Amino acid sequence: MLIRIVRMTFRPEQISEFLELFHASEDHIRHMPGCRFLELWQDTNHANVYCTHSHWESEEALNAYRRSALFGQVWPATKALFAAPPLAFSVQPASVSVTNSAGVGS
Repeated sequence: MLIRIVRMTFRPEQISEFLELFHASEDHIRHMPGCRFLELWQDTNHANVYCTHSHWESEEALNAYRRSALFGQVWPATKALFAAPPLAFSVQPASVSVTNSAGVGS
């Protein structure tokens, strides 16, 4: 599984337009092959900063979405509302065991 976080800073006057765009497309994104989860977060200290948090079966599934007609419509429209460049990164659950100060697994 791949977890994708995209942090986006919007011009304050564009927030309602972004929210309309997100709500109009979120169900379509959730139904893309390989998408297992999608939600929208808002920064608690900066009202114009939002993050999408999505889970994908694989990097290939995410890339297939990024090549889709849906992404080709949603992303350019979203980018037009930005006040700053987005920050996007992919992560996965860590499988490293925790070690104590002696280097022994716990």
